[in-house]
Amino acid sequence: MTKVLHAAITGRVQGVGYRAWVSREAERLALRGWVRNRRDGSVEAVFKGDEGALVRMLDECGRGPRGAKVDNVVATVVADEGWTKFSVLPTV
Repeated sequence: MTKVLHAAITGRVQGVGYRAWVSREAERLALRGWVRNRRDGSVEAVFKGDEGALVRMLDECGRGPRGAKVDNVVATVVADEGWTKFSVLPTV
């Protein structure tokens, strides 16, 4: 069953390649959606895929790439807006 989650990630997650890393991990897990930096220093992402892949992605987001220090990952269920690929979006 396909689900869609919005993740808000805080900590040292900018300037360490976090967005590119999320994109690679999401594509490896066959997820669709997007990731972007926020001006407040956090990262947010939307992941669409099967529940098992979503759980694995959230676990990975909690670890992050080398150089990151993740403090918190908060995920909420959101509506499916029809994402068909994974994208890195501009900072908001």
